[in-house]
Amino acid sequence: MNARLLLCLAIVWPLFASAAEPAALYRQHCASCHGADRLGGIGPALLPESLERLRRPEAEKTIRDGRIATQMPAFATTFDDAQVKALADYLYQPVTPAPAWSEADIRASRIEHVDPARLADHPVFSADPLNLFVVVESGDHHVSILDGDRLEPIHRFTSRYALHGGPKFSPDGRYVYFASRDGWLSKFDLWNLTTVAEVRAGLNTRNAAVSGDGRLVIVANTLPGNLVVFDSELRLVKTIAASSLDGRQSSRVSAVYDASPRKSFIAALKDLPEVWEISYDEQAAPIHDGLVHDYRMGEAIARPGYLHPRRTPLDTVLDDFFFDQSYTHVMGASRDGKGQVVNLDIRRKVADLALPGMPHLGSGITFTWQGRPVMASTNLKTGEVSVIGMNDWKLVKAIPTRGPGFFLRSHSQSRYAFVDSMMSREGRNHLQLIDKESLEVVREFTAPPGQTLAHVEFTRDGRYALASLWEMDGALVVYDMQTLQEVKRLPMKKPVGKYNVWNKTRKDEGTSH
Repeated sequence: MNARLLLCLAIVWPLFASAAEPAALYRQHCASCHGADRLGGIGPALLPESLERLRRPEAEKTIRDGRIATQMPAFATTFDDAQVKALADYLYQPVTPAPAWSEADIRASRIEHVDPARLADHPVFSADPLNLFVVVESGDHHVSILDGDRLEPIHRFTSRYALHGGPKFSPDGRYVYFASRDGWLSKFDLWNLTTVAEVRAGLNTRNAAVSGDGRLVIVANTLPGNLVVFDSELRLVKTIAASSLDGRQSSRVSAVYDASPRKSFIAALKDLPEVWEISYDEQAAPIHDGLVHDYRMGEAIARPGYLHPRRTPLDTVLDDFFFDQSYTHVMGASRDGKGQVVNLDIRRKVADLALPGMPHLGSGITFTWQGRPVMASTNLKTGEVSVIGMNDWKLVKAIPTRGPGFFLRSHSQSRYAFVDSMMSREGRNHLQLIDKESLEVVREFTAPPGQTLAHVEFTRDGRYALASLWEMDGALVVYDMQTLQEVKRLPMKKPVGKYNVWNKTRKDEGTSH
């Protein structure tokens, strides 16, 4: 070997060794739990898509310190600071080639924890099963079941990593379905307080929805870009690729929700300007894509209407959306803040929404103001709540808030709506109470500076409101909506969300559906 080659190797080899080191660290210390391909195993998937809401410093902290009440160990004495940073950087790099998840993979992943035939057909507790709360505690990846009358926990269990999109309930309120960010769908029996079955629907999941008749569950995936339909026992029924009509462009799925009066699921695509309506009515009319010869559509080539997308083309994509109470209109916004109203019957946009910044319409609410229906939305970039008339889609009022907020919540039996300012560094410890008649902020509730107070849900009758103190050593804070006083605190580990069975299954106007 000549001297010049040795010199080149001396210069270049450390660069190769440095580049390979995080991959080698991963194989030695992480792959046994998270999978050699980073697709997950005992531990969650470690892909950029799975970690998109975990900031790099937090990822480094997790590597150093581990996670309390999980199997994730601390590596502070194993890795030095440079190795911790290099490993964290490695986890945020895409896997090449891009990972795939086939129908065979989905079927093979299904786990049946309990024989459904052996479960009791009645609740095994004395609480009102329709006034239960499902509380997602992301601090240690657990779920608590709360008695909404006594306001006390009755059960707690370990969940999959990073539950996302809010749990969804069967119409009778017996079952709740959880979707995790790394693609797992879990079915939990609230009456028997046990997980019944699980299946991995994809590698990175946005959210899930349950059909109005309870027969189907659909999952929206960003990786791979598709919608996956299961029966209520989590057996695969169908996958629907999120792609353009000609199949040339694929997309991630932004969101999917049930529109039970229409007997259909509604989905928005992150990379295609389309809204899809997917009917689960077996008698649905056939779908005619593209142009047809005459009004009878006699010469068009039709597809079955059942579980096929009926496309509504738009000018801009929708990142998230919600419905009016009739489920005729979809009100949505793109990531750049362009709001629009889509009529699902005539399948076209009918109005623009004058919303500044980046509205968070997925947490929108509707109510009646001075005899007219209105919708309201928080804003992720602007400190205000926008109230829009649903007769003419014009701005009724912009209500100033402490800062950009994420959640807006109310109840059909309450005159008030809660709004947080959790996207604001200074205002995130404030909850503000809006009077739905005057459209004014009439009261504030606060947590210590630097903490986050957010995400309110009401009891079945609207008497009490529960807010999340969104901290590791956090709590559910209970407010009496007659006296507007705090009456109770329940310690929780970062309770990011809570969901009342009655409000969700009855699709109360004050909460997201």
